[in-house]
Amino acid sequence: MNAAPELPPWLQPPLQQALARQRGHALLVQGAEGIGIWPFLQALARAWLCETEGEHRPCGHCAACRLLAGGTHPDLRLLLPEALRANHGLDPGGDGDDGPRQKKKPSRQIRIDEVRAAVDWLVQSSSRGRAKVLVLHPAEAMNLQAASALLKTLEEPPGQGRWLLGTADAARLLPTVRSRCQLIRLPPPAATVGARWLEGQGVGEAAALLAAAGGQPLEAVAMAAAGIDAAIWSAVPKAVAAGQASVFAGWPLSRVLDALHKLCHDAAALAAGGEPRFFPRAALPPGGVPEKLMAWADTLRRVARHAEHPWNEGLLVEALVAEGCSSWQPDAAPGSALRPALATLGR
Repeated sequence: MNAAPELPPWLQPPLQQALARQRGHALLVQGAEGIGIWPFLQALARAWLCETEGEHRPCGHCAACRLLAGGTHPDLRLLLPEALRANHGLDPGGDGDDGPRQKKKPSRQIRIDEVRAAVDWLVQSSSRGRAKVLVLHPAEAMNLQAASALLKTLEEPPGQGRWLLGTADAARLLPTVRSRCQLIRLPPPAATVGARWLEGQGVGEAAALLAAAGGQPLEAVAMAAAGIDAAIWSAVPKAVAAGQASVFAGWPLSRVLDALHKLCHDAAALAAGGEPRFFPRAALPPGGVPEKLMAWADTLRRVARHAEHPWNEGLLVEALVAEGCSSWQPDAAPGSALRPALATLGR
């Protein structure tokens, strides 16, 4: 685990509460990536392994903290899907991985052999005599066999072993996994706290970008780093309503899908007499047709479930924007150009 940035202010109280109150051998932390679940998992693991006594852990100065900062602490293991490790600055091969891997698409799952290897590591004695910490994230990436493989260890933990699981949605886990863990929920920060922190990170028009990110400050930072500012974001609704897919030029497909989902949500809320959540009200064109917006939402959900399909991304975005455009046209023919392709992939 390499040196981590300072924990955002809204995560510091949950960290201190977890250190003071949570005594279980297995904690399940639920929170969105954009709130900071990964920094929180890092900080909690560091605090457990910190060798300084007292309230202010991790101290950042003891021998254990120096090993953690260098990524060489022998009593910490990180278990993430191959496809996500690079996103967190980790070796794609994974902890404890010896030898070259075949050149293949990185897996988005945590597999049974990886869980078994982690369990075998956890039951060994601690090298520094304090604890052994296994961080598994996201827990919903475990397939059924992998989740079943850790149940016995969760129920009968080794003396110094501690599980730290992260998830965006605990309901997606096996009930038997949830029942063996103590749950910690990370709520999003208040809008004023998130916007103030974003301003400190150099993000302009922080309040607007925070709303675009669904109240998740780290997601707002990622959007800004991708070149999406408040003006670009505000231009999306009217461009989609006009059928102009070029507004998404240079965007990765995941960000296009995210923006279209949010636009569909806000357009449907406006059509029902509610308030938008992600886009400024003035940026949203009026007159969305509720039935067509619901059909568009279904298309977007189905495409998102098959995001790994080898789509022609340019044509896919054009088709999604075209269907979105028709949602503001009462006389336009219903239906999606993607329906035949989606039918072959299943629901």
